[in-house]
Amino acid sequence: MQKKIPFSTYALIGTMLFGLYFGAGNLIFPIQLGQMAGTNFWPALIGFIVTAIGLPFIGILAIGLSGSNGVRDLASRVHPLFGLIFSLILYLTIGPFFAIPRTATVPFVVGFEPFMNPDQASLWLGVFSFLFFGIVYYFSLNPAKIMDYIGKYLTPTFLVFLFLLIIVAIVRPMGNFGVPAGDYSQLAFMTGFKEGYNTMDALASLAFGIVVIHAIKSQGITDTKAIAKATWKAGIFAMGLMMLIYGLITYMGASSVSAVGTLDNGGLIFAAVAQYYFGSFGAVLLAIIIVLACLKTSIGLISSCSEFFHNTFPKVSYKTFVLILCLVSFTIANFGLNNIIQFALPVLMFLYPLAIVLILLGLSSPLFAHKRSVYAVSMFLTFFVSIVDGYHTLVESLPGASLSSIEAVREFYVHYLPLYDIGLGWILPALAGALIGCFWTGQDDSTPQYRTVEN
Repeated sequence: MQKKIPFSTYALIGTMLFGLYFGAGNLIFPIQLGQMAGTNFWPALIGFIVTAIGLPFIGILAIGLSGSNGVRDLASRVHPLFGLIFSLILYLTIGPFFAIPRTATVPFVVGFEPFMNPDQASLWLGVFSFLFFGIVYYFSLNPAKIMDYIGKYLTPTFLVFLFLLIIVAIVRPMGNFGVPAGDYSQLAFMTGFKEGYNTMDALASLAFGIVVIHAIKSQGITDTKAIAKATWKAGIFAMGLMMLIYGLITYMGASSVSAVGTLDNGGLIFAAVAQYYFGSFGAVLLAIIIVLACLKTSIGLISSCSEFFHNTFPKVSYKTFVLILCLVSFTIANFGLNNIIQFALPVLMFLYPLAIVLILLGLSSPLFAHKRSVYAVSMFLTFFVSIVDGYHTLVESLPGASLSSIEAVREFYVHYLPLYDIGLGWILPALAGALIGCFWTGQDDSTPQYRTVEN
């Protein structure tokens, strides 16, 4: 009989999960949202929480409760080749191509670059990112210790410094909420909803799910029902902590306009707020917060990506992949934050609808008896919307990439596809695909017998 699991175990795993998710992007996006939403604080925050917390949470559940052995296993319910290609693209996106390099560039740009000679910024970025990834490499070599590194040490230290700033902002508010700006004046909820995509946490949840399962098993929890229960409770703990911090940071941003003015990005807002309360010490405090936030997330991403690539290409060792990913991430980080963001956005707009639909299908799979046709047709129709979304985002930054044939398709979507104008055009095709798949009959219309974990 499985022994009763103490709350401390759920809390430790939940703290690790929070630490894996909560990076610098999770700091800079909600504070900027608060500034722009102003008096529309609540609808904007709720929309942001739906995508920045709700989607990652159900992503973890999709892996933990469905019995999948990771994102490739789940995506292979569409087709084994799709599972391989989709998981490779996802891990490269949240790994060495975009998310991991960003963990080094964001703390440098926010915490250090403002105090340096602009002519020497590239040199110091190289030095900083080299040291940063050297630390990440060391801590990522032993994935079995990741819960101790992140759950016991890095995350609590990070929270101490972050709450020091937040508590002062609550006790001594900077001012009243400002007037909503841009789309936040009329579409606060949907604008906050789409802003939550920028955290990339829904994509990361498909990768971190297996890390959480391993962490649970390392605590001696092996029964499938107990694993499901631990996943659920640890996820609730982590997401509750994230919700609290998101709310406080958004409040801090909404009340900051009269004191620090309206700034271009969340990093600059955080820096201005820290300086407002603590002067020059605020810059040091902010640097510590940002570096710790990015360090723990980078360790989690390197570990997850290295384990995936090792399982996919077993002839190459886990430690070799840790080294390769750190070197590639270091190289891309030195192209600069603006370039990373510019080329990441089109990929995110392409991947997000596919990831969301896959997560929802994984959770609801027992309702349609795991039919492969439901997965295949739903994802197939979603693809034709997401590829146009990714293309349009690319063209906005690189007009030379415009293609008349795809522009014609996009115009059709704008005029005839419900919800496309607010970024949710994939919903109807996904639902239609699932419905078609339910009635589809073919020679091979069943997925392999996946383990399901009862709730």
